[in-house]
Amino acid sequence: MTEIILLTSINAPIQMVFNCARSIDIHQLSTAKTNEKAIAGKTSGLCELGDEVTWRAKHFGIYQTLSSKITKLKEPLYFQDCMVKGAFSFIKHDHFFEETDGIVLMKDVFTYGVPYGIFGKLFNRIILKKYMTNLLVERNRVIKEVAEKQTVLC
Repeated sequence: MTEIILLTSINAPIQMVFNCARSIDIHQLSTAKTNEKAIAGKTSGLCELGDEVTWRAKHFGIYQTLSSKITKLKEPLYFQDCMVKGAFSFIKHDHFFEETDGIVLMKDVFTYGVPYGIFGKLFNRIILKKYMTNLLVERNRVIKEVAEKQTVLC
């Protein structure tokens, strides 16, 4: 199991940040480099409890699909999405939001497992963990940018 924890400070109302983090459209914007698209289930708008999304993206030169589901949601403080089908052994992504004096601290706790035994663990250690961290950092950068501009995407 691998865990990535990120903290992002965002100068915007908590509801705005919460909505941006649940936005399929903003997620697609943040993953433009991998051409990630929602192709089944909920394909636009804000994810709600129980929603499933199937994503298609190009990673490491190969198109892959991954389906995830919103398994927990307590607006505007927390939600969790979990992989229901994909290349990983599992993915669990917890999203926490806390507002203090108009600044929202968005905390991501992203945990995942890799298949293929020692080969998967070696690939994770050498390449995958950094790759996944960079994807999450870029996602959070876009959420911050959109929320602080308070655009209509959220």
